[in-house]
Amino acid sequence: QLQLVESGGGLVQPGGSLRLSCAASGFTLDYYAIGWFRQAPGKEREGVSCISNNGGSTNYADSVKGRFTISRDNAKNTVYLQMNSLKSEDTAVYYCAAVLRGWGLIPDLVTYEYDYFGQGTQVTVSS
Repeated sequence: QLQLVESGGGLVQPGGSLRLSCAASGFTLDYYAIGWFRQAPGKEREGVSCISNNGGSTNYADSVKGRFTISRDNAKNTVYLQMNSLKSEDTAVYYCAAVLRGWGLIPDLVTYEYDYFGQGTQVTVSS
């Protein structure tokens, strides 16, 4: 059974850092582009970042550029989202998502481009 599991969320003060992980089970991530999305209470799910299957291409939402970094370790079947300089507006449930793509290609940061989603991990930025 194909499954994505997010971890690494928690409570952090403004200006702090967290690293989220997205681990795959039941399949190998080698041929999948991976995206990170987030959803705050009362808001729609929005794209945060995505990475191609070979790690050579990445994309970021304007709101996180320069603060967040996406990376992947295909040997560990895991994708990461390093989040620095966190702000209160980053508070949300964060989801990772996967979709098959041609080698080195990345999809747009929209939910309908992705086929599989994890259950999410809560990130709360508050003093």
